[in-house]
Amino acid sequence: MTAVAHDDLVDVDFWFDPACPWAWITSRWILEAATVRPLRPRFHVMSLAVLNENRDLPGEYRQRLAQAWGAVRICAAVEAHGGPDALARIYTELGTRFHNARQSQDRRTERDALAAAGLPVELADAAEDPGWDEQVRASHSQGINLVGTDVGTPVVRVGDTAFFGPVITPAPKGEAAGLLWDGVLLLARTPGFYEIKRTRDDPPSFD
Repeated sequence: MTAVAHDDLVDVDFWFDPACPWAWITSRWILEAATVRPLRPRFHVMSLAVLNENRDLPGEYRQRLAQAWGAVRICAAVEAHGGPDALARIYTELGTRFHNARQSQDRRTERDALAAAGLPVELADAAEDPGWDEQVRASHSQGINLVGTDVGTPVVRVGDTAFFGPVITPAPKGEAAGLLWDGVLLLARTPGFYEIKRTRDDPPSFD
């Protein structure tokens, strides 16, 4: 595979909640597409807990959303500490553990992820600190306001074009990733186009 030249890279903004397996797969596709298309992914935090505030949800799902605040706050703290590159690293480390390795989304796993990302493990303390919520909410609003509240994570923006998804499994590799990027962008940039969807028959695959 030939690496894409770094001339005229197109910035791709990607909003994620680290607890979401579907956003995780889409993020790996974006990174793969960047190896065959002139893309520069930039990651931003959003929160499914914020998105679902004041909604009537099953108790178990509401509990998972409450737990998910921890990793989102850590991501906000990491970005404040080390900038967007550090945020991209911690997302990779958290996602690999939460989804590929199916480790518990707890402080031990988050500390391990921070250490692997070359970041201070003390940043895990942000998980219990609501002082980070304002930053999380601001980043969340920036992303969700581009696409509307009837969607979730991930949100992707390329220039003036923004969209939710795509929801895929598994993430395509090589030129297949690039072709999917071409098609998604073509649809998203078509005036008046809003949605194409079918029932998900397969669970998330992280291969």
